Amino acid sequence: MHRLNSLRSLRSLPATMMMALPRASSNGWTVCRLLFVSVINRAPYRSKMTRLWTTETQEVQMNRALKSMVLFLILAGISWQAGAFSEADLQKLKSSLKCPKCDLTGANLEGAALPGADLTGANLTESNLFRTNLAGATLSNAVLTKSMPMLANLAGADLSGANLIEAYIEDANLQDANLAGADLTQAYLEATDLTGANLTQTNFTGAFLEGVNLKNADLTDAVMTDTNLDGVKNLNTAILCRTTMPDASINNSGC
Repeated sequence: MHRLNSLRSLRSLPATMMMALPRASSNGWTVCRLLFVSVINRAPYRSKMTRLWTTETQEVQMNRALKSMVLFLILAGISWQAGAFSEADLQKLKSSLKCPKCDLTGANLEGAALPGADLTGANLTESNLFRTNLAGATLSNAVLTKSMPMLANLAGADLSGANLIEAYIEDANLQDANLAGADLTQAYLEATDLTGANLTQTNFTGAFLEGVNLKNADLTDAVMTDTNLDGVKNLNTAILCRTTMPDASINNSGC
């Protein structure tokens, strides 16, 4: 039986789907993809049983449903830029890489090169950060609720105090990033690299961390209640001190 390996199959869907549908808008697929992620990222859908489609029939049905969604959005004339973000703020960011407290709600920054950008306190709710380069960027206290930094480069970025509730962060590079005090409640971080990351007081309640690399990460005072840690790498090298584990127990092994 053909088997799709979790939500990683999303990477191959755009090409398949766009071959079947005319690209009326450069952002039509982006809207559909994020709507799909928003639905599939809800807790009831993140269990292993529902994350694996085990038959070809189920895969065909899923692809058909997604194609229908794309077609609907294209025919309806919906574009990613329909969001509430400020065009002036977007241009300011692209030209100067400095945009603290900017309104980038729903902005499409897919593939953008923004290393070292200053986005302190910016609103990036539901923004598309697919493959975006934000290495070394400052995103402290930024709002990234339901954003999509999938495959993004956030190495060394400052995300302290950031709101990443229900964000989709699969396979992203967060090596040496500062996520102290960040809220990642119900976020999806499968296969993300958190090597050396500062995760002190980070809230991972209900988050999905399957396959995440936690080598030398600092999880002091972090909360991982109901967090999925299946296949997590190098947890034994992480600092666990007053860390709330998935079963609500407190781990002080690294104090």
